[in-house]
Amino acid sequence: MAEKELLLEVVTPDRLVLSTGADVVVCPGVEGQFGVLPGHIPFLSALDIGEMYYRKGGQIEYLAVSGGFAEVTGEKVTIVAESAEKGREIDLERARRAQERAEKRLAAAKTENIDWARAEAAMRRSLVRAKVAGR
Repeated sequence: MAEKELLLEVVTPDRLVLSTGADVVVCPGVEGQFGVLPGHIPFLSALDIGEMYYRKGGQIEYLAVSGGFAEVTGEKVTIVAESAEKGREIDLERARRAQERAEKRLAAAKTENIDWARAEAAMRRSLVRAKVAGR
């Protein structure tokens, strides 16, 4: 890892998704998007469903994350997420099918006893996954 670089680690309950150096990390916090540069003040933030990215050199890589938290120190960003996928790992067709299912559940929620919050979260996850896969 070069000087003036962060160590970025992204983990889920199932696996280590990523461990790499990064010049900048941008995450979807529950209070809004935040960015981290080397030397950042330490903090802890809950994560929302959304797109995160990091830049290493001139290359930007995107991930879809869902829930969890980010721990930031001056030299390291640790993302512990309910789920996280690199853009190249996402099956775009599967994400689109999940979006269609979520749309149907949301439409049915008006007339049936459907958990609106759960259906909305599924919709948000599918939209983020499709967006990240398309990058």
